Amino acid sequence: MMSNIVLNLLVFDEQVKKGNLQSNLIREGIKLGFNQFEVRREYFSNIEKESIDIKKLANNFDLELFYSVPDEVFKQGEINTNLQTYLEEAKAFGAKHIKWNIGDFENFKGELTELTVLTNQGIKVNIENDQTELSGKIKAIEAFMKAVTKVGVNIGYVYDLGNWPFVEEDETEAAKKLAQYVKYIHVKDVKKQQDKPLVKPLDHGDIDWRACLAILPSDVPIAIEYPTRSSKEILTAKELLEEV
Repeated sequence: MMSNIVLNLLVFDEQVKKGNLQSNLIREGIKLGFNQFEVRREYFSNIEKESIDIKKLANNFDLELFYSVPDEVFKQGEINTNLQTYLEEAKAFGAKHIKWNIGDFENFKGELTELTVLTNQGIKVNIENDQTELSGKIKAIEAFMKAVTKVGVNIGYVYDLGNWPFVEEDETEAAKKLAQYVKYIHVKDVKKQQDKPLVKPLDHGDIDWRACLAILPSDVPIAIEYPTRSSKEILTAKELLEEV
């Protein structure tokens, strides 16, 4: 039974589009029984002001916060100079976990140990397979994780179940090859319609997500990460995960 369930605020995407703030969405999630949330950088309108409210919530309700940043560790073969800024943002609202994408690691010629200045700040750093050829393929994730593991750089991996169809790779094969690096899991279902992958709620797509989770570590946090239309849909996803 999975109990370490995170609510990625992507579930409230429709409310964000209507102008609702992430602090309000966290309050709504607390009412639904969650105490772990993934905050999304692209959802901030005024990051300094909103971070104050989110940190108060984290302190008052003893929340565990994750920070999703849609940017890359490597740009044109160099370490992204914005990464420290993102860590400062995470600290400002009390996040203990941060997630980036790999980016152009293939052309990186420096020393990976240069990343330790970023990974030794009390925030767990992860990379995720996204929906791009550059950062979303098994080969790219495996190459990076092998390299950082070899030199002892403490970076984990977020296995995003529903992103594999977007890069035309098999989620089960990915789970088998990458399970050893997984520190966090994102779940969603995907269904192909007219040869295009579309994100769907769990059990409404083509992915055998239970079989994939059986391959992955069971003691890591797992996030519901897809747009939903109602609280009932969120609670249904939570119940499905709790049954695994």
